Amino acid sequence: MLIEKWMSRTVHSVKPLDSILHARKLMVEHRINQLPVTVDQRVVGIVTDRDLRDAFPSVFSQAEQALEPERPPGRRRRVQRAGEVRPEEITVDDVMTRKVLTLSPEDPVADAARLMRRERIGGVPIVAQGKLVGILTRSDVLGAFLALLSPIDGESFP
Repeated sequence: MLIEKWMSRTVHSVKPLDSILHARKLMVEHRINQLPVTVDQRVVGIVTDRDLRDAFPSVFSQAEQALEPERPPGRRRRVQRAGEVRPEEITVDDVMTRKVLTLSPEDPVADAARLMRRERIGGVPIVAQGKLVGILTRSDVLGAFLALLSPIDGESFP
C-alpha cells in the first residue's frame, strides 16, 4: 500500500513571508492543521496550528478575533494596546519548523504511520524530485488502514 494512492494531491501551502494571519485563515477555511512552507515548490518548512498557538499565544488570540464575524451593534471588539504585535506583522518564517520530515509517493503508508506516531505529527509533506507533490495526513492513513478491513466489514474507502 503506497502513499501515492492515499495522499492528497491538492496541497495548501504558504510562503515564508506570508503573515501568520494568512496561514491561520487558510487553516480555518480548509479545515486543516498544517501547512507546508514552500519556495518554488520546494519545502522549506512547515507550520501547524500548534506552532501558531505556542509561539505567539496573545497574537493567536488576536488572529482568532480577526476571523470572527462582525459583532452585533453595541458590542465592541477588543482594542489593540500599545506595543502589541499584530498578527499581520508576524511572518510564517518566524514560527515555522525548519526541519521538515518528508516522504515520497513510493514509500509505504505503514512507514508514514510509524513516522507520524513516533514523531507525534499529524501530517507529512510528500516530495518527489525535490518538489512538493502532496500531503499525507493522519486521516489519510486511517482511510488506508480501514480499506484493509473492507473485505471483512464490506465498507469501501477511496
